[in-house]
This record gives sequence, C-alpha cells and structure tokens, in this order.
Amino acid sequence: RPELVVKKLRYYARFIVVCLLLNKMDVVKDLVKELSDEIEDYTHRFNTEDQVEWNLVLQEVAAFIEADPVMVLNDDNTIVITSNRLSETGAPLLEQGMIVGQLALADALIIGNCNNQVKFSELTIDMFRMLQALEREPMNLASQMNKPGMQESTEKPARRENPHKYLLYKPTFSQLYTFLAASFKELPANSVLLIYLSATGVFPSGRSDSEGPYDFGGVLTNSNRDIINGDAIHKRNQSYKEMHCLHPGDLYPFTRKPLFIIVDSSNSVAYKNFTNLFGQPLVCLLSPTAYPKALQDQSQRGSLFTLFLNNPLMAFLFVSGLSSMRRGLWEKCQDYLRKINRDIAQLLTHSRSIDQSFLQFFGDEFLRLLLTRFIFCSATMRMHKIFRETRNYPESYPQLPRDETVENPHLQKHILELASILDVRNVFLENTLDDY
Repeated sequence: RPELVVKKLRYYARFIVVCLLLNKMDVVKDLVKELSDEIEDYTHRFNTEDQVEWNLVLQEVAAFIEADPVMVLNDDNTIVITSNRLSETGAPLLEQGMIVGQLALADALIIGNCNNQVKFSELTIDMFRMLQALEREPMNLASQMNKPGMQESTEKPARRENPHKYLLYKPTFSQLYTFLAASFKELPANSVLLIYLSATGVFPSGRSDSEGPYDFGGVLTNSNRDIINGDAIHKRNQSYKEMHCLHPGDLYPFTRKPLFIIVDSSNSVAYKNFTNLFGQPLVCLLSPTAYPKALQDQSQRGSLFTLFLNNPLMAFLFVSGLSSMRRGLWEKCQDYLRKINRDIAQLLTHSRSIDQSFLQFFGDEFLRLLLTRFIFCSATMRMHKIFRETRNYPESYPQLPRDETVENPHLQKHILELASILDVRNVFLENTLDDY
C-alpha cells in the first residue's frame, strides 16, 4: 500500500532532521543513501505523482550536507566530520583578575528568513550553524561511568546546560514577537536573551525629517505571501513603512533585560541606530552589508559572517581561496586559532576604552566565544586584499575601540602568521596600518 510506504519515507525525513540537530553527519549520510533507495523503489512500484517532491527532499538534504565550502580530509581522502560545538578547550579561559560580568546565556531565538538559502525541513544552513555554535560538545558518559567510586559527581561543579533555543523559520512579525515576549517573560535573573536574525534586508523607503529607530529599515519577517524577485520588496506607497519589517525600535521593549543581538543581513547596519534606554547590558554584532564580488555567489550556501561565528577556521580557509585541507594541518591551525582567541580575550579585558556591555557578557562561555570570533572575523576582513569597502566589514553597537581590538597590530601579526602556516600570505595586506 503506497500510503504505508509514504509513512516510512516521512519517518526517514524526520529522523534525518533529528540527526542533523544532533550533528550526527555520518548517520545522515547513511540515511540519505537508504532514503534514496527507498524513494526509487517506491516510485518504481507505484506510479505516483509525488515522485518529484520526494526527489526534491533528497536534493535539499544533499545540498545541506555539502554546504561547507572547505573539505577536511583524512590521509585516505575520506572527509572528516568537524564539530563546531563548544568543547572543553573551546572558549578562551578567563585569567585571574579579569573583571567580567556574571551573566549566563539562558535563551536564544534563532530566526531564518533568507531567500534561496540551502535548507532542509524548516532549518536553513545559517540557522543550523548558529544552533551548533550554541551547543556544548556532549561529555562522553561511558568514560565517566567507568571511573571507580561515585565521588566524581560531587567533586566537579554542576555544569550549566545548553541555552534553550527557539528555531523560527520564516516567522511572521506577530509569531516572532510572541516568541520574543514568551522568552523575555521566562528569562531567569542574571540571564541573557540572544536574538539571531538571518534575514533579507528591508531598506527605508524615503528620508524622514526625524531619524528615529523606525527610520533605518531593518530585516524582513514573513508576510505569508511570496516576495517578488527575491530581495525586491513590494513598495506599496513610499510614505508608509514596510509593515513586515523588524525595526531596531521593535526590540527596544526587550532591552529591559540583558540582550545580545546578532544580525546577518544586507541591512544589518540599521541596528547600529540603537539606544540603550534601560542601562542594561546590550550588544549588537552586525554582519557586512555586502561582500566582494568574488565571494557573492556563495550566499546560497550560507553567510560568510555566520560561518565565521560558527567555524572561524573554515571561513578563514574559504576567504583565502582554499577548498580542501589535510587533517594534520587543520589540527595545527585549530591550535593556533585557540592561541589567537586567548589573545583577543586579553585585548578585550585589558582595553581601557571598551564599552562595559562587552565585559558584562564576557563571563558566559558561549558569548565570549562569539565575541572573540567576531573580532577575529573583523580583523581578517580588514586585512584581506579584496575586502576594501567599509560595507565589507562587520560592525557593532556599541562600537569597539578599533585600535585596541580589530585593528590591533598584535592581532594583525597573528593573522599573518596563520596565513603563513597555510601558505596564503599573499591574499593579505602586509603593512595594514600604512594602508589606511
């Protein structure tokens, strides 16, 4: 009976989603092979009309698996499955005497509303990467259980769990606001709410006399009807604002509690025009609004900015023009990158002019890692020969002191050293400070 076979196929598709969320990529690859055989058998036995749809499901998941722009290879040329979750050695450790806040990341809203981006089920590749960046690497329970005695559990302080996540694929404005309000309401004391927006930019329709938080545009939410021509947004009347846009002003009520915002969009800079009305810690990390022509065709496989926040070494290799890498060299570069992250952490905490909001968030491991990766991303792009326009660089609110962070000579030297290890020093500027 065909309906029973369809149930089986749906079960496969759902199980693939589960394995993606758990980052079991090797299992996903096996399941895709099995699903492919099952679909072939199904369409062969029952001459059905849904063959095209099932083949589309296969294409979607295949594109999802292949979205990483750089392959890491073992000696026998098999692909290494890299994990980008927070590991024991992931976030740079806080040194004695570092004055940072005690806030903890409790909730994250991960919102995806980009057109034409690789997706599977209701998960875009950008949403998937941010989701993985906000997960801890699971502890190996087997090795812990084998340890003699039960005192193990009492000796170690209880580990904090992963932040709770809401995954919103193409939400409408009202859906997004409902989840935001629910998360805000349940947020425990001394906790942070993170909002990640990966969405098409909405630009202001005309210049208004006053420049308020609703006059710079923002990012698009779903209007329940298809958008014409990808990014082109229907302009009904130049005097009205786009009603399906999430403006910076829409987030003001939620700044009553500590808020950490990441915007990956062609109009991310709209969120520079924030005002911290309630004096709570507030940081916005904003993607470049445009990439150099040579890199633009990659947008379908996910944003470069989000890739830097999820897997900075892969992003670094990609902008350096490398598409594959031997495992030994990959591990060596990962070690060097950990050293760079430690130094970035010191630059931040030793800075005399940095806004206190950054330091307030620096006590949380996930946020610390995102901040250090953001600075690494920013410094890399500023030194790269093809990133020459201001709109090619990430920005932040509040602004970081550039000479102490993203343009620090010590950090620039590290980036050139990493480029030397990979033999790609020629794509970076040598005397960066002289070139400004």
